[in-house]
Amino acid sequence: MIKLPTSYLPPKIRSAARFAVVGTTGMFVQTWCFMAALLVLGHPEKGAVLYYIAFGIGYILEMIPNYLFTNWYTFGTKPTIKNAEGFLVARAVNLVIQLGLLPLMIDLLHTWRDDYISYVVIFIGGCINYLVCLFFFKKPKLS
Repeated sequence: MIKLPTSYLPPKIRSAARFAVVGTTGMFVQTWCFMAALLVLGHPEKGAVLYYIAFGIGYILEMIPNYLFTNWYTFGTKPTIKNAEGFLVARAVNLVIQLGLLPLMIDLLHTWRDDYISYVVIFIGGCINYLVCLFFFKKPKLS
């Protein structure tokens, strides 16, 4: 059996490191979907409603693989109704944070590329999301 690089980390930081791997992958998937949606919807002026629609499309498309990998890889658990509900609560909190930060970051970072602004928003939301997820997933297995 192949040991993953995070298997060599101390148990106390293993799930956080794995969450970062899953989250980073999800961040790129979400951003690519966001940028693709902007191409399809038309590129709006900064702060327009289409940014929210495109951002939401990316968020939803990234959510399913993120849930599965959060279970299997991050926490070493199996998908259940209970942790799916917890994941949805964590994602709802994350979405509120991201949508709240989006206009602020568009204003503060208005000279940045759209995908860079997306990365900043997703990163901040993801850090908070990990803390919320800890409440809903069983204690990670030591592997």
